Amino acid sequence: TTNLAAISAAICTGPDVHPDPAERWKTGPFYSLAYLVFALFGASLVAIFAVLPQSLIALVAGLALMAPLANALSIALKDEDERMAATVTFAVTASGLTLFGVGAAFWGLIAGLVVLFLEKLKKR
Repeated sequence: TTNLAAISAAICTGPDVHPDPAERWKTGPFYSLAYLVFALFGASLVAIFAVLPQSLIALVAGLALMAPLANALSIALKDEDERMAATVTFAVTASGLTLFGVGAAFWGLIAGLVVLFLEKLKKR
């Protein structure tokens, strides 16, 4: 299943909505209206999405997540001292590596922490 809450929250709270964060709340009612339309026509929408190719649905979901991903990466890579650790963390996590039945998210954190520790040790 897919939960659209995170995607729509990322879209309606971003800087492209309004430069002033205090004004971004105004997008909320429009998203509420869209969810109401989805609720009223949910069965029809499910039927439409059921006939679409899964690759197209994955493409649309991936495109919707590009802005939040770019924002998260820019925050993670902002500090030059921690840039390599953040890059290693992202690369290992995105690799899908599984060792001993443990997934890539765990190994990404471990790899990033090891690189961060080594970088801090090198600076001493």
